[in-house]
Amino acid sequence: MRIDGERMRQDFEALAMIGATPEGGVSRPSLGEAHLAARAWFLERAEAYGLETRIDAAGNHSAVLPVDGPTLLLGSHLDSVENGGRYDGALGVVAALHVLLALRETQLPLALEAIDFTDEEGTLVGLLGSEALTGALRAEALRAPRGGRTALLEGLERAGLHEERLVDARRAPATLAGYLELHIEQGPRLERAGAHIGIVTAIVGSRSLVFDFHGLSGHAGTTPMNVRRDAGLAAAAFVVATNALVVRDFPGCVATVGDMRFEPGGFNVIPGAARVSLEFRSTEPTQLDELEAALRREARAAAERHALGVEGVVVGRWKPAALHPGVREAIASAAASLDLTAIELPSGAGHDAQALAAVTPTGMIFVPSAGGISHQPSERTSWEDCLNGANTLLHATLELCRLYAVRGA
Repeated sequence: MRIDGERMRQDFEALAMIGATPEGGVSRPSLGEAHLAARAWFLERAEAYGLETRIDAAGNHSAVLPVDGPTLLLGSHLDSVENGGRYDGALGVVAALHVLLALRETQLPLALEAIDFTDEEGTLVGLLGSEALTGALRAEALRAPRGGRTALLEGLERAGLHEERLVDARRAPATLAGYLELHIEQGPRLERAGAHIGIVTAIVGSRSLVFDFHGLSGHAGTTPMNVRRDAGLAAAAFVVATNALVVRDFPGCVATVGDMRFEPGGFNVIPGAARVSLEFRSTEPTQLDELEAALRREARAAAERHALGVEGVVVGRWKPAALHPGVREAIASAAASLDLTAIELPSGAGHDAQALAAVTPTGMIFVPSAGGISHQPSERTSWEDCLNGANTLLHATLELCRLYAVRGA
């Protein structure tokens, strides 16, 4: 049994035109107009194929093959970073849809659901849809989302969602048989190893922090260098120290400053305030704690040398997740049945699978990313690799259904 590759490619190419950028990528930030159009396209295609469709209280969009039994979820996300690539997330949603099409005439013991989760990329909150479904969505994450409170409320309004009802998307774990997610690797390891399929062992945890440095504005020409309290200089010193700290003391971690802003932002005014937006990641919970403490020490030291003070606020927190050994075995069996080479590897990127792993057996399938490039328009995976991943998803689904039937629930 195989996915209809040409039909899947036509759908994938049509989806890539929604929010398309001149450079060949897509820009579909969560709950923006392009993202909402992509989600409408997904439901329209599912309905055109004769599938049942649903939208839950967190805005997760689904196509369903219902049966009287628990649900095996398959999916990913259709939102993207600004000016991102066409494969990230979208491949997993389109492939999940086409697994349902391949199996709709097959008698299965599990309901199958192809799901598009809300706000995976964190434009607003991060893993909003998957955490709502699993019951892990925290009120504090909504009160102070990393994308800003105003942006969250505006996005929910555009989508016709209600903040107080997001938690109604929660499903009882007993109703779920598992979750499978196909995704591009977003790194170079599969390509370097010459492997067709990656079987994900664990997903990194991450934290997002905002550091606000407080200084003293002044005239850029008349204030001597040795008396300045330059918030911009403190922020810049902190960014350089962050890189050195992680390279020196935390070799298993990564940290990224993705945004830095000075106020008032004039050529001739010493910055009186500076904001640094930082994210760091690790597969070890204790390392996340240790690195956060070390970063806070570096921020205080930079403020003491160059400014007046600093405040650091956590605006996103996601735990590392180990993926289910039995699901990993099903993926390995599926790849072997298709004569595809597979290796195990951890994921350095966050995914909806890390939320699902807390409540149901969860696995992830990676396919190679050309040059390891992702989150930019030149992100690319060969169509042969896309189909390899989709067919591995199909056969892993069949294997999990078989195991469920053998075990009798």
